[in-house]
Amino acid sequence: MAKAIYNPALASIEDVSDTSATFLIEPLHSGYGNTLGNSMRRVLLSSIRGGAIVAFRIEGATHEFTTVEGIKEDVVDIMLNLKGVRLRVHTDEPVELRLEKTGGVITAGDIQANGEVEVVNPDHIIATIDDPKKTVIMDLVAEAGRGYQTIEDSSESRLHSDMIALDAVFTPVLRVRYKVDPTRVGDETNLDKLTMTIETDGTMTPREAFEEAAAILVNQYTALAGSTTVVSAPALGTTTEDSEAELDTSIEELNLSARTTNALINNEIRTIRDLVTLTEQDLRELKGFGSKALDEVRDKMAELEF
Repeated sequence: MAKAIYNPALASIEDVSDTSATFLIEPLHSGYGNTLGNSMRRVLLSSIRGGAIVAFRIEGATHEFTTVEGIKEDVVDIMLNLKGVRLRVHTDEPVELRLEKTGGVITAGDIQANGEVEVVNPDHIIATIDDPKKTVIMDLVAEAGRGYQTIEDSSESRLHSDMIALDAVFTPVLRVRYKVDPTRVGDETNLDKLTMTIETDGTMTPREAFEEAAAILVNQYTALAGSTTVVSAPALGTTTEDSEAELDTSIEELNLSARTTNALINNEIRTIRDLVTLTEQDLRELKGFGSKALDEVRDKMAELEF
């Protein structure tokens, strides 16, 4: 068993899109893949700050169980559509917004945003005005928060008593998936590799959500640790000053077979530094580099603890 619990390393981040990214964390102490993966997932889905509409008022509607003349949707449908509006709210105080539209389709882009609120999905449909001469006026209240707010809580904190309250999902994180695989570094074979994919609603990047979740966990555990400290060990496989110099070692000095050495040099791989930047798939795709050469290089890297 390892004598130290090594810190993890964020090995890579793959941006799938503007709202989706995959994070690779390795190597992790045995069993810590699920420990970190589950705690990060729970915090990401429940505790990241976001914005939402928590109350609204439509001229001509006194309660939610009614219809408004000239509007195709009833008020309940409009409530559901308002819950789909994605906002960035840059203040801790409730913000009043206005929407005014004559004829046509009402979208989130019709909300008169200000410096404290940004609408992220302006094409999102809120309602449809059947009468081209009909003017619809809505007053909205947006707030920042975390997690889920019930309609009862929204009702209690309404700015105006004649507004209709909405329950609100503040979290900007839509989905989190993770998996844990075994990995190794040198002689350490009982290690974990955590792969986590985060999808957001566009009000925040996956990287921002990932870092905020990690910071929340750090604060929670620091508050419980009291005065106790544990000396952290650097992540396995990270470079020190000596290993940094070792990265510039020539391929010829590794005592690999002549065939493997020539294959690497012919592909412009001349130092250990060039070699460690390549994945196994990259090596397989090198010209003249076969499976025996791959095994030889893998064993040599394990021997050198890279």
